[in-house]
Amino acid sequence: MVGLVNMATQEAQSSGALVIEAQRISKSFFGSPLIRDFSMRVKRGDRVGFVGPNGAGKTTLINLLTKQAEPDEGEVRLGSQLLVTTLDQGRAQVPPTTTLADALTGGGSEYVSVNGANRHIIGYLKDFLFAPEQARTPIDRLSGGERGRLMLARALARLSNLLVLDEPTNDLDIETLDLLQELLSDYPGTVLLVSHDRDFIDKVVTSVVVAEGGGRWVEYAGGYTDMLAQRGGGFFIPSPAAQKKAAPKPADEGRPKAKRKLSFNEQTALAMLPKRIEELQRQLGEIEKFLGEADAHDRDPQGFVQASRRHGDLQAEKAAAEDEWLRLELLREEMESFRSSL
Repeated sequence: MVGLVNMATQEAQSSGALVIEAQRISKSFFGSPLIRDFSMRVKRGDRVGFVGPNGAGKTTLINLLTKQAEPDEGEVRLGSQLLVTTLDQGRAQVPPTTTLADALTGGGSEYVSVNGANRHIIGYLKDFLFAPEQARTPIDRLSGGERGRLMLARALARLSNLLVLDEPTNDLDIETLDLLQELLSDYPGTVLLVSHDRDFIDKVVTSVVVAEGGGRWVEYAGGYTDMLAQRGGGFFIPSPAAQKKAAPKPADEGRPKAKRKLSFNEQTALAMLPKRIEELQRQLGEIEKFLGEADAHDRDPQGFVQASRRHGDLQAEKAAAEDEWLRLELLREEMESFRSSL
């Protein structure tokens, strides 16, 4: 794949200095608290990352903060003149027979509005590493990485001063991911970001909001690494299922909770997972290189389809491995912190 991504978001008229103010908000599902008594203020220009295991409530919290959902308790107040653009995990479905050009222009035009000016669709597609001849390619013939870039191109063409990005790194190839980091760092508006990618979070955000279990969320200044340093010993983020399973019975209340070391299998997994994640990323890179070739589908249609499916499988496996590494690393840090306090 050749070329450079040259992306520019459309930042609308600046929002007010206060973008979001949440006061003691709570949200539960089926009696289990996802968010409990959480308060925060988001100011113009803040870039906030949300970290936690799958099912912890990251997307729910963002929906509450942007008033896409209502809290059970508490209040959320939004600043003035907000224009929100969202890129979510579902990647807002577009009919599979829609061409790239129509997906960006809405159909019937050769131009897309970017930063208040009309851009020819071919030039805009080049910014996202698409070849000119792909403008009339149906979406169902795109690779997973290309679909991710298309959805990113759609989102970043809209006027906004608040970007909400829910797992934006999924299905993005390395070139687009690098440029997305630069874009978000330079974006003059406000960003709310959900991601499992610790390196991506470190490079982009100004603060991190972390799920600490039982519906409790805490905001830390800086990136993921800064958050771990501030914790000074780490913590364990249990999944909602683990929280329910581990909840003490009434007879256990007031008793010291047993602490344990990582098992041999957990220690082995913790040591091996980084290598596995690196290998999965290498395999993804090779597949993305093949899928990014302009004539890949015409040259080997069956291989293209198989590679696309394999790409999706590898993405899912990598996300699961990253989740497991995060769980074990935080558990290890909690165990070390407990032993040092004895």
